Amino acid sequence: MSRASKAYIAGIYEHPTRKAVDQTVPQLHAESALGALLDAGLTKDDVDGYFCAGDAPGLGGLSMAEYMGLDVKYTDSTETGGSSYVVHVGHAVNAIAQGKCSVALITLAGRPRAEGVATLGTRDYGNILPELGFEIPYGPVVTNMYGMAAMRHMHEYGTTSEQLAWIKVAASHHAQHNEHALLRDVVTVEDVVNSPIITDPLHRLDCCVITDGGGALVIVSPEIAKTLGDRCAKILGHGEAIKHLNSGNIDLTYTGAVKSGPIAFEEAGVTQADIDYVSIYDSFTITVLETLEDLGFCEKGQGGKFVSDGNLISGVGKLPFNTDGGGLCNNHPNNRGGITKVIEAVRQVRGEAHPKVQVPDCTLVLAHGTGGSIATRMGSSTVILGRNDA
Repeated sequence: MSRASKAYIAGIYEHPTRKAVDQTVPQLHAESALGALLDAGLTKDDVDGYFCAGDAPGLGGLSMAEYMGLDVKYTDSTETGGSSYVVHVGHAVNAIAQGKCSVALITLAGRPRAEGVATLGTRDYGNILPELGFEIPYGPVVTNMYGMAAMRHMHEYGTTSEQLAWIKVAASHHAQHNEHALLRDVVTVEDVVNSPIITDPLHRLDCCVITDGGGALVIVSPEIAKTLGDRCAKILGHGEAIKHLNSGNIDLTYTGAVKSGPIAFEEAGVTQADIDYVSIYDSFTITVLETLEDLGFCEKGQGGKFVSDGNLISGVGKLPFNTDGGGLCNNHPNNRGGITKVIEAVRQVRGEAHPKVQVPDCTLVLAHGTGGSIATRMGSSTVILGRNDA
């Protein structure tokens, strides 16, 4: 059955650098934009909509449009952390459907590694946060907030460190085939649980990499997609949601995917059983486990069993995930891995992933982004894509 789509992903690009010593952030944005436009078979003169988030320097879209020489009639700089670039996919679809633009360019870039960021530690958001006086005195850091979520999931459902480790194992099996992946060594469950504890119960190998670089997407109207051949991926469904502390009434064992997922599935008109491949935001192994539960691929509390024994490994398990190595092994540019999730999902649905990890007859895929922290406030976004003939 052929499904209608309001817009298509025509171009993708993942910047190959993992440490941008000699490049500026605007340069990384521009190089990523050029790569995605070349992939789509378009030029910057075709672009009439531009999307970016808080990683864009200066005045965001205004500064970057000028830097790249874009003449646009629509711009969006929505900021939801690491999920921003999955959110922007849905926003671009809406803008195209409303006739606001017909070729939307989305770019991400950053260089935290070159600037000396060595850990996902305390975040400095300035002195204007409404939660500042309630949380900062306790010294929260990213890692210990995710550690709390993992510990609570273990307490509630009996999840084990060994089960979480299988997520890293799967990512490493995929990363070995990616020449650009920061970590290409295959690891075992024992390697993960024997790596140093970073924040109980999470080990070093439960944590994502920190990388520079960037990426870009080109999203086009159905009319333009018809002129670009059969490599365009249909955007079939999109959802987004915010989950926060709710004045202290919070459950650490679920994410905003419980809301964004059903919206995307309903809009696409498909079920979890229809999905051939998933790209899941993997800032930490616990992020993946909770997200898979919340998206409905298994029951709440059963995520540990679901991810075990290689079930996420392409060619081995029932649900291949993050076949580029994901944020756990490949790339987490500027701590905003959402865009890489969409990029690898498009590769899979095009049949252009590495042959060792390409899912056979890959027709329907899902990409999900998580921004902020699953233990405090987060922006979640889910997108479902289909092959051009799907």
